Amino acid sequence: MDALHAIRARGITKCFGDVIALDGIDLDVTQGQIHGLVGPNGAGKTTLLGLLLGLAVADSGDLEILGTPVGRALAVPDGVAGFVDGPGLYPSLTARQNLAALAALRGHDERTAEIDEVLDEVGLTDVADDRARGFSLGMRQRLGLAAALLTKPRLLVLDEPSNGLDPAGKKHIHGVLTRLATEGTSVVLSSHRMDDLEALCSEVTILATGRVVFSGPLGKLAAEDRELDYRLLTSDPPAARRLAVGTAGVRVAGGDEVLVVHAPVPALDELVVRLVHAGIALRELAPVVSPLEAAFLALTEQQEASR
Repeated sequence: MDALHAIRARGITKCFGDVIALDGIDLDVTQGQIHGLVGPNGAGKTTLLGLLLGLAVADSGDLEILGTPVGRALAVPDGVAGFVDGPGLYPSLTARQNLAALAALRGHDERTAEIDEVLDEVGLTDVADDRARGFSLGMRQRLGLAAALLTKPRLLVLDEPSNGLDPAGKKHIHGVLTRLATEGTSVVLSSHRMDDLEALCSEVTILATGRVVFSGPLGKLAAEDRELDYRLLTSDPPAARRLAVGTAGVRVAGGDEVLVVHAPVPALDELVVRLVHAGIALRELAPVVSPLEAAFLALTEQQEASR
């Protein structure tokens, strides 16, 4: 395996009885990359994350993690941490005691200074001595991330880490993950939140019915020939409407003060040029649905239709 890859999977298949959860999956995650994993319910995301964490083994295919081939045993190399379907916590223990217990299970001493450090990193210092049973969903997610960070992972695998977080909490955790990637840790992040994936990930893999329907840079999803709906707010909506109607490739889909126009990127660029030349101020131009979400819907619907 190329030393630049934290994960390299080829032809991974996993079945549960007659159900094919993963059907010939290929996946590449480079070191220091935050890689998004997205797909509808039942697409195989949880199964794939479980393989990466050593919670299950593939029926066939080749999987290498951190340069080590993963065989048919429930084991992954040192340096892999994370959680699937929420972190496993002891409700009757405090946040600090949870981390100490997990450290002991891994054969380490309590390491109070390191425990305090990761609690501070995820923003739980003020509740370090509160019992986990009283934690909100967002606080449990933070504590699960703290438990993973305690191992100083080189590969972090996270399932919906922003669940239950308020905007400030989400911004905090995004900052933690971005810093880790900058320092060389690879992150595989599964989420239904397209805004999280677009904010964090350099590449994404979209799964549908157990197969990869797209894998690559986010920029490839916003191909120039892809047509999207855009919100268009200007200083003169009636004049903007007239220009939009007269621009080849642009269709006005609705709206009065805020127009909704449907267009590919080149046609949209031409409309912007015409607005500027006409002295009309452009105050907002944004996709109604993000390019990632639009691609996700289109690709997964195509996969479902082809079954």
